[in-house]
Amino acid sequence: MIKRDFYLDRMIHNMWNGEIKVITGIRRCGKSVLLFELFYEYLLSQGILKDHIIKIELDQRRYYKFRNPITLCEYIEALVAERQEEKFYLLIDEVQLTTKVTDKENAGIEVSIYDMLNELKAYKNLDVYVTGSNSKGLSKDIATEFRGRAAQIHVFPLSFKEFYSYVGGDERKALDTYMLYGGMPRLLALTDEKDKKDYLSSLYGELYIKDIVERNGIEREDVLNDILDFLASQISSLTNPTNIANALASMKNEKVNPTLVSNYVQYIIDSFLVSMARRYDVKGKTYFKYPNKYYYTDIGLRNARLNYRQYDPGHMMENIIYNELLRRGYSVDVGVVADRTGGGNAQREIDFVVNDADKKIYIQSAFQMNTDRKESFELTSLMLTRDFFKKIIVRMDIPHSFYDDSGIFHCNLIDMLLGRVELF
Repeated sequence: MIKRDFYLDRMIHNMWNGEIKVITGIRRCGKSVLLFELFYEYLLSQGILKDHIIKIELDQRRYYKFRNPITLCEYIEALVAERQEEKFYLLIDEVQLTTKVTDKENAGIEVSIYDMLNELKAYKNLDVYVTGSNSKGLSKDIATEFRGRAAQIHVFPLSFKEFYSYVGGDERKALDTYMLYGGMPRLLALTDEKDKKDYLSSLYGELYIKDIVERNGIEREDVLNDILDFLASQISSLTNPTNIANALASMKNEKVNPTLVSNYVQYIIDSFLVSMARRYDVKGKTYFKYPNKYYYTDIGLRNARLNYRQYDPGHMMENIIYNELLRRGYSVDVGVVADRTGGGNAQREIDFVVNDADKKIYIQSAFQMNTDRKESFELTSLMLTRDFFKKIIVRMDIPHSFYDDSGIFHCNLIDMLLGRVELF
């Protein structure tokens, strides 16, 4: 069992806060284990009786009847309504599997799981926790659906720190493995390389793609697969739906509608398989509509998508850093800064503009800076901001972290991922 204290602590912090706790994340990233094992064991350690912890796993056949939200609500009410002096915990897994139903007893009104959970929330002796694997039915409209009474806890696949806490050994060797296979928890039980690759491939074919197709009624599954391939091959590169459509049209020798591509990309994002980073004008303090960058939620899934044919450590490192920053709860954009030196008007990129409330830092990802040209390229973008926010270059080619004469912090990647250095 891998301890996931970062998420468990957040759940404990939000106990009995008057809100529904919604745990989101890509399927098979460990949400169910977090809720039904780690949090459940914590509750038992605090003296909570087992019959006061109501567990409902909607992807298990014996709980299928509770996919009807009215049936679910009536069942819970029967347990807690007459025992107001006792505290109960309701844990529901894969809440997106519920369906809307017609309430025949109340003028045939259509009701959803959100209506029923809000109704249950009226019971002061009930603390509610749910998991969901698709933002189309959950996190994107969470404030509306739960009427502003929800706390979201987003779970990622294992971070490198969580991964290393389990595997131990040589840090660089562990990082190499992590960069290849990623952090899907089930992989830690597999020792054979082929088994690992087969598992990641099966997640795609048997779970993620089917999920996206069925949930969104996709008719062009071939286009969906082509988009997934394109995004996997273009991590850390700027693109937009029109560019993707043009690339697919050339490959397929047929016209591909950019609107269709845009919709399919959004479905992929909704499934938590890929994240989009928007471009931000550092000086103008505005966002660009297009192009943007796309990163895979798990680098191992990205590599499996490409059948391990495209091993580009610089881009993979950037993807891992992006996920780590999101996991820590930061707001992350792709920075753009104008370069008017010599009378020009070029735009230079800062890999990440990272915000934590009112604090901000700039981060460049550099696998190695082994030439003067590469060093100048990475440093110039940071210096062009001409402000006093902390500037960081995360690198793989230095044995330890240090500040240079310009005040830029050169950070060893492993030090960052293991939490040995403070970013803010």
